[in-house]
Amino acid sequence: MAGTTVKFSASLSKTDPISVPVLIVGQEKHLSSLSYSAVKCKLEPRVNEQTFKSALSVLNPCPTDTCPLFLNTATLAAISNNHSRHNSSAQPHMLTKLINLNSAGYNECIVIVCERKDMFASGCAAARAFYDYCRKTKIYVGKLKEQKKATVTVTVEFLIIPDSSGDHKVEKEEIATLERIANAIKMTARIVDTPCNDMNVNHFLDEIRHVGSDLNIDLTIISGEELKKKGLGGIYGVGRASSIGPALAVLSYTPQGATETIAWVGKGIVYDTGGLSIKGKSAMPGMKRDCAGAAAILGAFQAIVKSNFKQNLHAVFCLAENSIGPDSTRPDDIHTLYSGRTVEINNTDAEGRLVLSDGVVYASRDLNAKVILDMATLTGAQAISTGKYHAAVMSNSEQWEKNVVSAGLISGDLTFPIVYCPELHFCEFSSSVADMKNSVADRSNATSSCAGLFIAAHLGFDTTNQWIHVDIAGPSHYGERATGYGVALLTALFAKYTNDPLLQNVSKHIEYS
Repeated sequence: MAGTTVKFSASLSKTDPISVPVLIVGQEKHLSSLSYSAVKCKLEPRVNEQTFKSALSVLNPCPTDTCPLFLNTATLAAISNNHSRHNSSAQPHMLTKLINLNSAGYNECIVIVCERKDMFASGCAAARAFYDYCRKTKIYVGKLKEQKKATVTVTVEFLIIPDSSGDHKVEKEEIATLERIANAIKMTARIVDTPCNDMNVNHFLDEIRHVGSDLNIDLTIISGEELKKKGLGGIYGVGRASSIGPALAVLSYTPQGATETIAWVGKGIVYDTGGLSIKGKSAMPGMKRDCAGAAAILGAFQAIVKSNFKQNLHAVFCLAENSIGPDSTRPDDIHTLYSGRTVEINNTDAEGRLVLSDGVVYASRDLNAKVILDMATLTGAQAISTGKYHAAVMSNSEQWEKNVVSAGLISGDLTFPIVYCPELHFCEFSSSVADMKNSVADRSNATSSCAGLFIAAHLGFDTTNQWIHVDIAGPSHYGERATGYGVALLTALFAKYTNDPLLQNVSKHIEYS
């Protein structure tokens, strides 16, 4: 298994590109304002001032451009100055791509030139460019040998351009927080990248235990037949056919003086065959990623609790493998979920909403949470609705919907609202024999919104809970690799509940009520 350690610094250290390759990257307007003296400690003695100025003059990003300064060990990379209102001003996706394309593959330095407000999103973008899970081997003269674990260290150094307020100073504590969140992003991506033979329900529980131990928090687990006894029929019904049973797991952080209770609920389907409504041969590969919501919540929980979170916070993990066997749920079966409502199964591949419905009701009823956010790779239609970069968000609270969009822009985990209109859409789940079906009658009628409404229905559309649903099916991965999406979003969205300087700075850019 390979891995890269990402470290951050608020200042530039002196290095020689021959021994430590360097990538200097930023928006064109910021790079053009740079003097050679500001970066010469990263370039001397290989690159002189004339070469540096010449490289700056030829950069023409559309939307990106690069120019080698010295062989392949010193590179200047520019991002376009222009971005739309639905993109982060840091343009983090472009930044990740540039870092990925120009990575040396061994110890290196990345200098990010940006404004203070873009530092958080830029640092998270850098973390996404490096992966921890790898099972590749090398062949030497016909013999197969496992690769040795990498000891690569990437140092990300910030060169902050003063903004209109003149703010450009970065404290060591802020760098430590950013490093902590970056590690959480990488951990999340590792879990999502790991196949089910190495990341089944029991392995995922081990990951949760590790975080709980790190935070000195005990783990509550309800698993197997106990789920059925307690009425958690959604999680039980989805996972009962697997050789490793399903589980609901909870990490609870309850600091002294807390006045509010928040719960994050994650979909943790460690593999999704579709059940008896089985996926096709081209649709099933990649379904190891169906646990991305739970993985993001685990990473964000660890990061934000360590950032002096002030309120009660519960992380609820709905874990199951949607497998096939003698005990598989059949279409036409009727399950009773934790809400007490009955659900006629008409599609066993619409399983995420079943486990999350149990999870959000548990968060409300057993944990007494008033703000409940669920995160899931819930629908393939999400990527059609809002694309592969923007998660779909819906909420029974207009203000929380706005908060999530603002948090996406400042964190780089972009979001966009989808329709919340239960009076028009919930009829799609009508059943003649149960309270509802689990899949819609018309797959052309706002299917991502309907999937979210199914979850909300178990809380009740008249609930006093503030409920937020985030569908991350598209942005949870880029190509064949996980992105660690969700960690930056959640830490930014709930930043105001911390005493952390970096997150307090982030919260200033979110439109809280």
